[in-house]
Amino acid sequence: MERKRSTMVLALVAVMAAATPTRAQNPPTPYATMAPVDEYLMPNRTDEIALARSAAPPSISNHAEVMVLGRHGYEVAVPGTNGFVCTVERSWNSPIGAPEFWNPKLRGPDCLNQAAAKSYLPIVLMRARLALAGDSEAQIDKAMQAAFNQKKLPPLEPGAMSYMLSKQGYLNDRALNWHPHLMFFVPIAMSKTWGANLPGSPLLASDDVSDHLTIFMIPVARWSDGTADSRARN
Repeated sequence: MERKRSTMVLALVAVMAAATPTRAQNPPTPYATMAPVDEYLMPNRTDEIALARSAAPPSISNHAEVMVLGRHGYEVAVPGTNGFVCTVERSWNSPIGAPEFWNPKLRGPDCLNQAAAKSYLPIVLMRARLALAGDSEAQIDKAMQAAFNQKKLPPLEPGAMSYMLSKQGYLNDRALNWHPHLMFFVPIAMSKTWGANLPGSPLLASDDVSDHLTIFMIPVARWSDGTADSRARN
């Protein structure tokens, strides 16, 4: 059990890319600057819709709104009827200072419930617009903090959560698609208030200072297509 816990916590660190990193301490990275925009875009819109929908079971994602990334930000590709919004997040949604902040390979299928679509999705959309407009990582951070301070971004709504159950995701170069998991978004708080990251607890957490929130993550047994997570350990 302890070995499993250590493995899961290390994976969480890889997935979240260290929520409060200090850039001067990071080793050299091949992703120091933004790649050409085309490398972040998926050439086939239909493929991106399918990838976004793979974040959640079909009973949810087939009725969700789907947004795809264009040259200036996310656009609604398919309207929804159940309040969920499915997207494929890119690397700039990582915490500020993360080594893979500009990794063009990152694809994070995410299906947000209505509370998260109203209060977490605006963060994702704003970051994408800023990145595609050519802002540097520092400029993105400055603009985001100004938006938070001026209350241009809504506070997180109670019950905000998302599904990340896609077998096809690529979360970063270390974690790859990691494990199928659920994510819960709350105002930034100490992880211990939920008993996260403790021995025997199924709950993992990371404080993301740059986005003013804590993300709690619960790995689950199956991917969205119903197949078992073959890398899970008992």
